Amino acid sequence: MTSMKKRPSALHTKGEMHGCIVCGKLYQIYVVSDANDKFLGCKVMSVGGGPIPNDDHPLTAWGKHFDQEIEAAVRRVYDKLEKDD
Repeated sequence: MTSMKKRPSALHTKGEMHGCIVCGKLYQIYVVSDANDKFLGCKVMSVGGGPIPNDDHPLTAWGKHFDQEIEAAVRRVYDKLEKDD
């Protein structure tokens, strides 16, 4: 998880629903951003989910997925996004 200990002058926190990057199971998360809307960190509030370390996006995964499944899903999603740009 990206560190939420950085304390810029204006932090914004909002609740969002995000799906597990592997299976799509929904989780409630709190996302922290700075005054320029730059992502700083997140905390998964729903039971069973956890954050995936990422500096640019709030990502979550169900706790029962293996690391290899999560890594493959992140590569699949973000490699496709890079090709679409």
